[in-house]
Amino acid sequence: MYMIKKEAIVEKQKKLISFVQDFGFSYSDVNKMLRNKDVRVNGKVERQNVVLNMGDNVTFFYSPDMLEKKFEVVFESEDALIVYKSAGIETAGENGLEKVLNAIAVHRLDRNTEGLMVFAKNEKTTKILENAFKNHKIHKFYVTEVVGKFQTDKTYDANLLKYSEKAEVKIFQNQVKGSVPISTKIKTVKAGEESSVLEVELLTGKTHQIRAHLAFLGHAIVGDGKYGKNENNKKFQQNRQKLACFMLKFDFLGIESLDFSTFKKFPKWLNKKLIEKF
Repeated sequence: MYMIKKEAIVEKQKKLISFVQDFGFSYSDVNKMLRNKDVRVNGKVERQNVVLNMGDNVTFFYSPDMLEKKFEVVFESEDALIVYKSAGIETAGENGLEKVLNAIAVHRLDRNTEGLMVFAKNEKTTKILENAFKNHKIHKFYVTEVVGKFQTDKTYDANLLKYSEKAEVKIFQNQVKGSVPISTKIKTVKAGEESSVLEVELLTGKTHQIRAHLAFLGHAIVGDGKYGKNENNKKFQQNRQKLACFMLKFDFLGIESLDFSTFKKFPKWLNKKLIEKF
């Protein structure tokens, strides 16, 4: 059977199974890889759930069907595809969704963010959709669970500075050298003492914007290993961030199948009673 190879460098200490799960695989998927000797740490086959340290090199092999069950086609026309991507799946690259779908992603979701994505099937549609995102004619809405009680509904403005070498960003209230302005519209769906569920609309779409902005506001996303705190993630028993793009709204684009359309799909971790409030 044809196997796909994935190689990654560990950014912070973590157990092996949890690390591989972050790429979109279930606990049973990873255990199967370990049993089949399909996981290597620093070049050596590893069959145990060892602790990984920063800088370790992890290589694992998996069958294409493991990846294919990690997304769902929500809509398809002759011009475009709308797919619900699971957390841990890459969009671009040798083993990304673009290659699996034979289509072009016209926007991005973080690897560990799940949700709706738009793909173009031809060059003409690619240009139309890319321009539509650039001109804010496609509106993206997210649902997330954050730490603490969040109550103030409004549009939050700040400035984002990207550190490419660290693969992370930092938020500042005032402009600093190299930063870009961001706007994040937040609505509270449920405010709890320990955690809150929010609807977030991206008014600007920058790298890690929602994750970093919410952490800056003092309400990191539950399960976020980069911008959240380990003690909170352990408390909630989450090793994947609870963040999903659940809705896309299209203005007039000149693509008949998408003009003035709305697509919704909620993550499985969201309580059904809460879905009724969206």
